[in-house]
Amino acid sequence: MREIVTAALQMGPIQKADSRRQVVDRMIALLDQAHAAGADFAVFPELTLTTFFPRWYMEDQAEVDTWFETQMPGPETQPLFDKAKDYGIAISFGFAELTPEGRHFNTSIQTDPSGEIIARYRKVHLPGHSEYDSDRDFQHLEKRYFLPGDLGFPVYRTLGGLFGMCICNDRRWPETYRVMGLQGVEMVTLGFNTPSVNSQLPDEGLQDRLFHHRLSCQSGAYQNATWVVAVAKAGVEDGHPLFGGSLIIDPNGKIVAETQTEEDEMIIHPCDLDACTFGKTTIFDFKRHRRIEHYGLITQRTGAEPPE
Repeated sequence: MREIVTAALQMGPIQKADSRRQVVDRMIALLDQAHAAGADFAVFPELTLTTFFPRWYMEDQAEVDTWFETQMPGPETQPLFDKAKDYGIAISFGFAELTPEGRHFNTSIQTDPSGEIIARYRKVHLPGHSEYDSDRDFQHLEKRYFLPGDLGFPVYRTLGGLFGMCICNDRRWPETYRVMGLQGVEMVTLGFNTPSVNSQLPDEGLQDRLFHHRLSCQSGAYQNATWVVAVAKAGVEDGHPLFGGSLIIDPNGKIVAETQTEEDEMIIHPCDLDACTFGKTTIFDFKRHRRIEHYGLITQRTGAEPPE
C-alpha cells in the first residue's frame, strides 16, 4: 500500500479588492485543517492568489501585470511555503506567472514536503477569446492574457509515486490525461475556476455544468487508471458566480469525496496509489492493447474535417 492522505482545499470567492496577504492567510487556515486531519499532500485551485481576473477587459499591460507573480515564492507567499514545510505537507496551487523573459502563463506548481518546488505546469488548453466581445454578459479573456503552456504534460516522481498536473479547461480534453497516462501517472491534480453560467449558452443549468465537470474528471481517471484531484475556486466574485464541486476520484472513476459548499472547504481521502495497478495491468494495459497505427489523426489534424 502506498497511501497518500490527500486534502483538496477549495477556496471560496476572492474579490478584486482582496490582497495577496488576505488570500494567503485563508490558504494557511485551510492548511492548518489539512495538517490536523493528517494530510500528506494538499491541493489548492487554479489562480489561487487572485480573483479570476480574465473576466475583466484590460488594455493597459501594466494593469494586467499586477495580477501576475514574478517570483515564487515571493514575499506574500513565503509564509505559505514556510507553514507547509513546518507541517511536512507537499502542496500544489495555481497562479498567474510572469517569467523573467516577459511571458505570461496560467501556471501550477507542486512542492515536496520540505517546501521545495519540484514540478511546474503551464496551462495548455486556454479557453475563451482574446478581444472584447460585446455579445457576452462577461468576458473570458484567457487567450488575451496568457500564452499556451510550453512544458507539455510532465509526470514526475514524488511522495513515492508518479504525479502530474493540469489546469481547468485541460480536464475536458482526453489527450491531457492520456499523455500523462502514457507516463504511468498515478495522481493528476488540477485546479479550476469555472463560471456557474455559460455566457454563450445562458439556458444551460448549473447541474448540466457540474455534470460535464464530473464526467470529464471521472472519465480521465477511469480511462487512465489514476487518481484525479480537482479543486475549485468557487462562489460569487464581484458579482460573477463560480461553481464548487471539488472532487477526489479513484482510479475506477468513482467520486470518493466532494465538497458541498462554494466556500473555503476541505475534503480529504487516503489515496492508495497501488489502487492504480489493476486498471493499468488489465483493461488499460496500454502496451498490450493500444493500436497507435490507427491514431495518426490525433496528432496530424487539429480541426474536424468530415470525409468527402
